[in-house]
Amino acid sequence: MTDTTGRLGRCYTGVVHDVMRAMGFRDFAFPADLRPLDPAGVICGPAFTVEGEASPTDAHESLIAWTGLLSKAPAGSVWVSQPNDRIVAHMGELSAETLKNKGVLGCVADGFIRDTNFLLEMGFPSWSRGYTPRDIVGHWLPKSVDIEIRIGDVTVAPGDYVLGDRDGLLRVPKASVGEVLEKAERAIATENLVRKAILDGVDPQAAYLRHGKF
Repeated sequence: MTDTTGRLGRCYTGVVHDVMRAMGFRDFAFPADLRPLDPAGVICGPAFTVEGEASPTDAHESLIAWTGLLSKAPAGSVWVSQPNDRIVAHMGELSAETLKNKGVLGCVADGFIRDTNFLLEMGFPSWSRGYTPRDIVGHWLPKSVDIEIRIGDVTVAPGDYVLGDRDGLLRVPKASVGEVLEKAERAIATENLVRKAILDGVDPQAAYLRHGKF
């Protein structure tokens, strides 16, 4: 895990969202129905992007393609998948075990996942649209990796940072992550001052006017 990943992961999506909005970014919040398997979990890291499609094939071909795809995911990345499919699961126990063992930090699938009890037990952060026991065998094939993908209104390029917590998921452009991170850390420090003022009995409007944040 890089220093950037660790520091950004200690921020929370609300403050990072507010910083990016103030910087003029648009379309960086993923759809609200992409939800964490573990609501207390956090996911953060540069995106390894995957795109595929439903493509009826034999079991062997689909598993050769899938296992080859797992082999390409680099350590320190977050698996971010646009499967263009809402029928089968696009992450499960053995795949997550493989990725976690390689140092992959979690997955975001714009579709379904499965083996959720196992994923929870192994502590593999996973965001998805829902769950199904159906797998990709004979149904789905990958098309491309490390390419721009689109999830809702969000375009994710390889290496863009993904940050997720209970509130949702954000995409932070790779080129801007340093600036966003510095501003988010300063904003958190200011929020701590506002929080202290409120707990000390300061009127909320007065606290806002004093610190310029609420």
